[in-house]
Amino acid sequence: MKNFDIYTLGCKLNYSESSAIAAKLVENGWTQGGIPEVIIINTCAVTSSAEKKTRNLASKLHRENPLASLVLIGCYSALKPELLERWSGVIKVFGSHNKMGVVDYIVSRSEHQAPTFFDAYSLTDRTRSFLKIQDGCNNHCTYCTVWIARGKSRSDTKENVLANIQKIADAGLHEVNLTGVNVADFGRGTKVDFLALLKAIVKQNAIERVRISSIEPDLLSDDIIKLVAKSPILMPHFHIPLQSGCNRILKEMHRRYTTEEYAAKVKLIKQKMPNACVACDVIVGFPGETEEEFEETYRFLESLPISYMHVFPYSRRPRTHANMMENQISDTVKHDRTERLLELSHAKKMEFYKQCEGQEHPVLIESEVVDDRLCGFTDNYIRVSVPYDEKLVNTIQTVKIEQCHTIL
Repeated sequence: MKNFDIYTLGCKLNYSESSAIAAKLVENGWTQGGIPEVIIINTCAVTSSAEKKTRNLASKLHRENPLASLVLIGCYSALKPELLERWSGVIKVFGSHNKMGVVDYIVSRSEHQAPTFFDAYSLTDRTRSFLKIQDGCNNHCTYCTVWIARGKSRSDTKENVLANIQKIADAGLHEVNLTGVNVADFGRGTKVDFLALLKAIVKQNAIERVRISSIEPDLLSDDIIKLVAKSPILMPHFHIPLQSGCNRILKEMHRRYTTEEYAAKVKLIKQKMPNACVACDVIVGFPGETEEEFEETYRFLESLPISYMHVFPYSRRPRTHANMMENQISDTVKHDRTERLLELSHAKKMEFYKQCEGQEHPVLIESEVVDDRLCGFTDNYIRVSVPYDEKLVNTIQTVKIEQCHTIL
C-alpha cells in the first residue's frame, strides 16, 4: 500500500517538522491518506497533559487501525523511549535528535545518524508557513524538559533560511512564521545572529509577511524591536514568555531577566508600535509560590499593556529541578489562580480589540469559512472575518475593523 498518516501534538516547531517528514515520504513514493500501513505520531511532553494526549491518541489510532504500525517521534519519545516502545502497535521510537531518521526507517527499514540540525517548513496551509530556523535550548529552566528532549541550541544557516523563504514564496504563500525552541538564539557561535538574519530577510524582500514566534525577553533586543517597527515585512506581533511577575519566582525558575527588564521591553514596543500585539506565557503555582507572590504577578500583568496571555498551571516534570522542590502547590490552588488570570487575559484582549476598532489593517485572507464569512489575521494578529468571496482567499486585503468580540 505504502500509505501513511502523520499526527502532530504540541508546538508549531513540531508541525513544521511533521510537514517536512511527510514531504520526504511522498518524495519516496509513499501516499499520505487512505488505509495507513504506517502511522507517525510527533509527540509532545511539555506538560503531563501533553503526555496524556499522546497516550490517548496512540491507543485510539491502534484500535482504529490494528494492522498499521505506529512510529513515535519527538520530545516524549526522547524522554521516555523505553516506555513508549512497550505501547501496543508501536514498532519504533525516535527521539528529537534523530526524528528525520524516521524517513529512512519507513522507506527502507535502514537507520542512520540524523544531522544535528535539519531544516523544515510547512506547506499544508494555503496562506502561511511555519519555518524552522533553530532547535534546542541552553537555558535549563528548572521547570522545563525541552532542553533535555531537544538538546543544545543549534540553528540553520542564514543562506538556507533565505532559500527556504524563497521556496515558500514561490509556492504561493504570503506569510512565514519563524519558529524554533529559542528562536532568537539563532546563529549561536557564528557571526550571524538573529538580528542579522532579520535584516537579511528584510533586504531579500521575498515574501510579504514575516512573524517571529515566541521570543525570550533577554534576547529581544531594542534593535530587534526598532527593526520590526520600521519594516513593512516584519509583523507588529510579539509573543514574549513572562512565566512569573515575581522576581523571586523568576530566579527560582532560572529565568534570565527581571520584571523590570520585561516591562521595559513591552513599553518600548508600545512606544514604537502602539497597535502591536504583545502576548505572553504565564505559569501559575510554581513550587513555593505564595498567595502574595501570585498577587504580585497578577498586579504586574494588570499594569502591562499586553494584549492577551497563555496561562499554564505548573506541571511537575521528571528529571527537572522544580520537580524535587518542596512546597508543591495543590491542583485546586493552581486551578483557581489559572482562572483568575484567564479572566484578566479576556479583559486585556477586549481592551486591545477595542483599541483597534475603526482602524484599517492588512489582512491575509485564509480559506476557513465561518457563518458564510472568510477568516484571516491582521498584521497585529487580530482574527477577523469578511463576507465570503472565493477570490479573496490567499490575498492580502485592507480591512476596516468595525466590531470586536471575544469568546471565553
